[in-house]
Amino acid sequence: MILTYRVAAVPIHLRANPGDYADACLLPGDPLRAKYIAETYLDDIVLCNEERGLLGYTGTYEGKRVSVQGTGMGCPGATIVFEELVQLGVKKLLRVGTCGGLQPHHALGDTIIAISAVPADSTAMHLVANEPHCPTASWELIHGAVHVAKEVGLPVHVGPVVSSDLFYNPDEGQYERWSKRGVLAVEMEAAALFTVGAIRGVQSGCLLTVSDIVVKGEFTRISDDDLRAAVDRMTRVALATATAGH
Repeated sequence: MILTYRVAAVPIHLRANPGDYADACLLPGDPLRAKYIAETYLDDIVLCNEERGLLGYTGTYEGKRVSVQGTGMGCPGATIVFEELVQLGVKKLLRVGTCGGLQPHHALGDTIIAISAVPADSTAMHLVANEPHCPTASWELIHGAVHVAKEVGLPVHVGPVVSSDLFYNPDEGQYERWSKRGVLAVEMEAAALFTVGAIRGVQSGCLLTVSDIVVKGEFTRISDDDLRAAVDRMTRVALATATAGH
């Protein structure tokens, strides 16, 4: 069954009305990270949604209206959030997540700006009827994020990532194959985000913090304190990017 858009009606999973969300919305996977971003960086915050624990907020950042909405993990559930945000009038969808770094020169806490996302998931491919497809971010958001990062002196890696259905991957050699093809990192939502953005005619982008290194069969995890500091750096770049031109 395919659900069509309902005009000026409350979506099923985000119990909000058109206008409750700003034109630009940050999209962390963890709903509690959405809460943290709203309470730490935004003024005049309003809770827009708490249905199914998908916390979403709208507030202002340096006087400019912006929203943040948790998506959950994985393309299928996140795509529901993307689609319903578009229904509610959001025009810029900017993921702020974590990832596994796949290149030897990566360090824990590094920031990655995704140009494209290999669709190693079923959702992105279903959205295009399994036709050959390259999910690609919006140039405006990529360019904007790189510009902001340079202004604040934050080094970034820019390039392709891969969106996988699997966090615990039984194919031990797949990470090395992706790495040799120049893929920067593995995460779980960007391919579907970029595909929805293209289909629905909205801007989409993705900033990632390297929380793990997966190179040459070894897995290294960042500490909680270092992760929080790295996510803060990424979030400040994302907020400036999302609100640019407002």
